[in-house]
Amino acid sequence: MEVVAVAMAMALGLLLLAVQGAPARDEAREAKAVRELLVRLLGPGPAAAFSVSVKRSLAAESGLDTYRLSGGGSGAQVRVLGSTGVAAAVGLHRYLRDFCGCHVAWSGSQLHLPQPLPALPEELTEATPNRYRYYQNVCTQSYSFVWWDWARWEQEIDWMALNGINLALAWSGQEAIWQRVYLALGLTQSEIDEYFTGPAFLAWGRMGNLHTWGGPLPYSWHLKQLYLQHRILDRMRSFGMIPVLPAFAGHVPKAITRVFPRVNVTQMGSWGHFNCSYSCSFLLAPEDPLFPTVGSLFLRELTKEFGTDHIYGADTFNEMQPPSSEPSYLAAATAAVYRAMTTVDPDAVWLLQGWLFQHQPQFWGPAQVGAVLRAVPRGRLLVLDLFAESQPVYHRTASFQGQPFIWCMLHNFGGNHGLFGALEAVNRGPAAARLFPNSTMAGTGMAPEGIGQNEVVYALMAELGWRKDPVTDLGAWVTGFAARRYGVSHGGAEAAWRLLLRSVYNCSGDACTGHNRSPLVRRPSLQLVTAVWYNRSDVFEAWRLLLTAAPTLATSPAFRYDLVDVSRQAVQELVTLYYEEVRTAYLSKELVPLLRAAGILAYELLPSLDGILASDSHFLLGSWLEQARAMAVSEAEARFYEQNSRYQLTLWGPEGNILDYANKQLAGLVADYYTPRWRLFLDMLVESLVRGVPFQQQQFDKDAFQLEQTFVLNTRRYSDQPQGDTVDLAKQLFLKYYPRWVAGSL
Repeated sequence: MEVVAVAMAMALGLLLLAVQGAPARDEAREAKAVRELLVRLLGPGPAAAFSVSVKRSLAAESGLDTYRLSGGGSGAQVRVLGSTGVAAAVGLHRYLRDFCGCHVAWSGSQLHLPQPLPALPEELTEATPNRYRYYQNVCTQSYSFVWWDWARWEQEIDWMALNGINLALAWSGQEAIWQRVYLALGLTQSEIDEYFTGPAFLAWGRMGNLHTWGGPLPYSWHLKQLYLQHRILDRMRSFGMIPVLPAFAGHVPKAITRVFPRVNVTQMGSWGHFNCSYSCSFLLAPEDPLFPTVGSLFLRELTKEFGTDHIYGADTFNEMQPPSSEPSYLAAATAAVYRAMTTVDPDAVWLLQGWLFQHQPQFWGPAQVGAVLRAVPRGRLLVLDLFAESQPVYHRTASFQGQPFIWCMLHNFGGNHGLFGALEAVNRGPAAARLFPNSTMAGTGMAPEGIGQNEVVYALMAELGWRKDPVTDLGAWVTGFAARRYGVSHGGAEAAWRLLLRSVYNCSGDACTGHNRSPLVRRPSLQLVTAVWYNRSDVFEAWRLLLTAAPTLATSPAFRYDLVDVSRQAVQELVTLYYEEVRTAYLSKELVPLLRAAGILAYELLPSLDGILASDSHFLLGSWLEQARAMAVSEAEARFYEQNSRYQLTLWGPEGNILDYANKQLAGLVADYYTPRWRLFLDMLVESLVRGVPFQQQQFDKDAFQLEQTFVLNTRRYSDQPQGDTVDLAKQLFLKYYPRWVAGSL
């Protein structure tokens, strides 16, 4: 069974490789890119202790990425050889991680190299079982990348290379290309401006869910994004990565009907609680002659500007029900998208997010799924099984009916903070998919909506991209993770991580969700769900254990980050527990317990949370908003970008259409958004009880919306510099609340 599955996946992988038709990549350029990464990572002196080279011939007959490590020891260079630049970067990372005890992370890397560098006991050669190691979700572009400059992109692409990513979206700058196409088709600049969303909502404009909302895009935005895209592509390609460019999915501006009055378009339904002022996109009929015209114009202009690696992403029916469930229609719509690609690029491969099949399973029955999958030649459609760690689609589609797929971990919705993971499922999933009958699995992927959180989950998933089998002992693995992360072994810290592994990072059951629904970050009501999939005692005990490690580990930036994060999680649990006390007291008509719990929640807990978040630069609203403002070329633009960012964090739409979906726990946001809302709710509860009248949720919602809107429209500036000492603040919180938790007398 395993031999057949591997052979099938290998054959499809070779087909994909063959049809890409990419120009021969430059071994010397890729080796140079990895050497330059080394200098950025370690500095020129330590980097000189490594020799890096790239040789295609190192790869096995299957062409799968391979690296070889050798050397090291007193006076000897560590030799890193890779079949591609990415493979060499992974080999380098493997040496730093497993032989030097180093750790590369979003929140801060630990790169204390032992001297001399450890010698490898023998030559080590490793090949990946996965042709592709994919990264990103279309939404990541908006929830995390939207305000990045080149310096931040450079860090991310280095992280991608070190973690073995060889296939990734590169979607910046496409609106500038679309603008050229629409102008050439006869639309006016004002019609184009009216169509594009604002920067923080471009992901959903690109998938046809939204238009207009948060826009228009300034001219300077297009220029900056074109510049960024060129640099992003150049760096990705220098490592031997395959950038995935966008293609035409069929959605067009309404103004196209003015220019072409007889065009055959269908107006789709609304999305995300938006009305048709901002959603209900127009979809070109697949048989309309304008479809291939628009699609080929765009791809021709795009590839003229950026070149191509022949893999393109497009999502026609993302979270939108197609106008017809007839297989013939679905096949025609799919074929039209693919033909528009191959008209310009005969070697095109379509990367499709498989989220549509998971999101609306009642619509996408076997006939409908089959119509889409069979409309593209086998091997030319590469499907992302986007949420495979929780709700895999390959199971119920016979491995996507023979089309190759990538087993993806979605993990995080909206870029929320909140300790979360399903590490057991993640660990087992890729190997199980590879052994599925007639499996067409061609790789693994990380597809979070937002990044910069729960780094342990991404460290495991990246490692699995280079493993044939699951990690045999996750407890031992997470112990090693903690030691590398902090640069030294500490029993208390490692025990804390093992507790987190068995609790927040072992998500299962109905309460399991990758979207933070804690009462802390939800608009308050008496009906909030408070169930969690783990034992809260494990969080509080992990908090205690981390604090025992503080005297030893306090100089580690990663430790201080984790101490903030676990303290934040503990406060999140406390908010839930005090909310439950508030609700119980109100329903029991007990004023004194209500006043006590409400006072602690609103006037002690939330201000304390804001204080400890303010002690770390990764948890600052000021940093988030200053990134947005830095993209601007004028104060007016800066305010526009800042308001886009504030909307996304809170109301999301003009009327709270997707309220608090992209919730974050940031200093400033807790103080000026969550806290006033909670205080209003608690004040109204007390008033309701004192007056003996029912609580008016509708009135509260109206008043809360005014508070939420006030925050979005406010122009108050927030510090982007941390304040206060994390360890001291965590101790104060712990000493105040942990004894109450243990005594059961909150």
